[in-house]
Parts: sequence; C-alpha cells; structure tokens
Amino acid sequence: MVGFRPADVPPTAAVKFVGAGTAACIADLFTFPLDTAKVRLQIQGEAKGHSNAGQAKGLQYRGVFGTITTMVRTEGARSLYSGLVAGLQRQMSFASVRIGLYDSVKQFYTKGSEHVGIGSRLLAGCTTGAMAVAVAQPTDVVKVRFQAQGSCGGTAKRYHGTMDAYRTIAREEGIRGLWRGMGPNIARNAIVNCTELVTYDLIKDALLRSTPMTDDLPCHFTSAFGAGFCTTVIASPVDVVKTRYMNSSHGQYSGAVNCALSMLLKEGPMAFYKGFMPSFLRLGSWNVVMFVTYEQLKRAMMMARNNNRASPL
Repeated sequence: MVGFRPADVPPTAAVKFVGAGTAACIADLFTFPLDTAKVRLQIQGEAKGHSNAGQAKGLQYRGVFGTITTMVRTEGARSLYSGLVAGLQRQMSFASVRIGLYDSVKQFYTKGSEHVGIGSRLLAGCTTGAMAVAVAQPTDVVKVRFQAQGSCGGTAKRYHGTMDAYRTIAREEGIRGLWRGMGPNIARNAIVNCTELVTYDLIKDALLRSTPMTDDLPCHFTSAFGAGFCTTVIASPVDVVKTRYMNSSHGQYSGAVNCALSMLLKEGPMAFYKGFMPSFLRLGSWNVVMFVTYEQLKRAMMMARNNNRASPL
C-alpha cells in the first residue's frame, strides 16, 4: 500500500467515511493491549466497594509493560483484548464520523474557500468529535467496562459478552447508563479531535511547505507521531476522568465534576496523568497506524473506483 502515489482525484466523503472506520479498526487491533493497560492504570487507586475493577486485593500495576505482564500472568493473554468487539464497534461508528467527516465539515465552515484558518479547523474538530460521541457512546462504555474487569482474586465478572453487557447496563442502570460519561467524553473528544486532527493537518501542511517531503509515507508517519504526542499531553486529564466515571458503579459519583474533585482530593493532581505512558504509546502508535492506513486506503479505494468506471462493460 505504501507505493500508492497521491491520488489525482480527491477522495469522496463516502470514501473518507468508510476508510476512516476501517483504518481505525486496524489500528485498534495493533494497539488494544496498550489501551487496556492504560485503563487499568487509570482506575488503579480508585476507592470503591464494587469488584468491577477486577483487581485482587493488594494487586498493583506498575508501568505499561509491568501492567501487561501482570495481566497475562494473573488473567491470561486474552485479557489484553477484553472488550475488543465493543472497541471495533466503537471505531466503525466513532472514527467514521469524527475523522471521516472532518474534511467535509471543515469545508462547510469555510464555505469551500481554499484558505482554511485555525479557527475553522478547531470548529470542525469539535463538531465531528461531539457528533461521534453522541452516536458511539454506548460502545465506549461497554469497552471500558470490559477492559476494567478482570478475573483474578475470585471476583465474578460483571458481563459475559458484548451483547450481555449492553442488556445488563440498560436493565440495571437504565438506557441513560449506556450514555454514562457522555459529558466528559464529549469534552475529551472535542479536545482529542481538535488536537489530533488539527495538529496532524498543521504538521503535514508545514512539512509539505517547508521540507522536501511529499504527501507520502514519511510525511504521514511524522505528522501522525507529532499529533499523538500533543494529543496525549492535552487530553490525558479528561481521559482519566472519563474512564473513572464510565467504570464507576451506579451512584458512586454525582457527576463528572464530582469524580474529578474526588480524584484531586484523594489522590492528588498527578492522578489526572495516571496511565500517561501507555496513553502516549497507545495514542502515538494508534495515530501512526491509523493515519498511514487511512491515507493509503483512500488512495486505494479511489483507484479501484476510477478503474471500475474506466473498465468497459
């Protein structure tokens, strides 16, 4: 796929929509264990009577690879991919909207102008990020719940399958339970989407303008890595609150703000950066795989589309 030249014909909105969801699923397959480690580190130290953290009493996770090693030793290698089905469902609905529609929404705000300012980029990122959360929030809740639960210490699992999780949450917590944490998730994804897509846009534009790089793999790789680092630094505090609140038992917190205040008072300000290294490793590698795959998928799909049109009946 790396050999595809920049497309002569810009990709359509449908190509971007499908390509973004597919590329995000591929990126998730590669980076899901890092995301699971991040969730376990983020909920560590959370005072709660519910056993859904899946940690035996006294079990401590230390660092990214220490967390992964501990999970494999105590729960088996499959635990690293707990919640993968919901994760892929999330990406197909979530990334398709927030990434696939970004260019279209950006053009809407600029009214087709060739000059795209930072304000239009930020506004487009906020818009598609919020739209994606509204559509995909239940899949995110289920994914986080699966990643947080474990099988050690004799504690029973909360859910026994993806569909069972959707049904159980709706039955025990109401339909609103499936949209638990939507407020902090919208805030997180507005920040993530703006930082990730806008930073990728700006770095890519700067590289194409100021360096010998062309619109190909090295440029996409560098832009994606830079976007991943910037996004992790800015979005980590909101991401931790989102994870804690989504994983909380019913009534544990009165809201996302209460969750954040409880973290601050009980664990200190550094609690907002718990799981930072796996967040960066995951987001950095996820960005690289996703954006490189996305760029190549768009070109491949447009080439296939044009070849089909050109071929005689």
